[in-house]
Amino acid sequence: MPMRRRRPASFHAVLAVGLALATLCGCQRGREVEAPASAPAAPADPVAVAATPELKDVIETTPAYIIGISYPQEAVRYPPLARALQDYAAAVQDQLMQALGELKGRRPAVPYDLSLNFSLVAETPRVVAVAATGSSYLGGAHGVPLEQRFVWLPQMQQMLAAEQLIPNAADWAPVSDYVRAQLKTRVQRDLDDDHLDPDVYAEQMQMRGGMIDEGTAPKPVHFARFEPVMNADGSIRALRFVFPPYQVAPYVEGTQTVDVPARVLLPLVAPAYRPLFRAG
Repeated sequence: MPMRRRRPASFHAVLAVGLALATLCGCQRGREVEAPASAPAAPADPVAVAATPELKDVIETTPAYIIGISYPQEAVRYPPLARALQDYAAAVQDQLMQALGELKGRRPAVPYDLSLNFSLVAETPRVVAVAATGSSYLGGAHGVPLEQRFVWLPQMQQMLAAEQLIPNAADWAPVSDYVRAQLKTRVQRDLDDDHLDPDVYAEQMQMRGGMIDEGTAPKPVHFARFEPVMNADGSIRALRFVFPPYQVAPYVEGTQTVDVPARVLLPLVAPAYRPLFRAG
């Protein structure tokens, strides 16, 4: 659960603007910046696995743009995972370069910026996970947060995707219900702390609740970003689902996460992946 923050008196004015901007889904000067999809979940090609890519940090500074990308060197032990990280970084770099190209040689008023950090969040013989966090600024009022997660299963030689983890579409409903309850309880607690007038309280709950319901509809696409929370024995005790700004909360609230415990997930998870989990 994110650290609680003391918010200024103007927070609800900013929140109202943030909620209005939510429909823009991160648009900048009419441009919708979309996070590139994660790597395919199909089993890796044994020939491709043999080639180990290099993961070189990137630092570029020019009058028109700034790029900083850092990789965990541990990922080179898993070539398909390393390539997935490179592909994601290349995709967001391409977005920046395309935006610059549209300026037709003009320098942006404020340099465009890409900051991306890949960090290793789990590494066991059965599960390796990397988090990608950062931001991309292509003009406008603020940058667009970048959030992506990569879960590689070394023994199965495949990337784990949400639609594989829980293949039955109807089984996403319990996950959705659990996540919604956690997020709405968090919002309710924050609003209670603000001691709002009843009408304002009800309005805020309705707006924020609507964002949560829409952003957590029981479909795999809404839960595509997740990372394992590990037990000491290397099993998964929970999955931490990650929701970038605008998906379930306004920009000012930042990225939201909810840990869904194994006891909720295990009845829903495909049989092939159940041995990865341990409840309790």
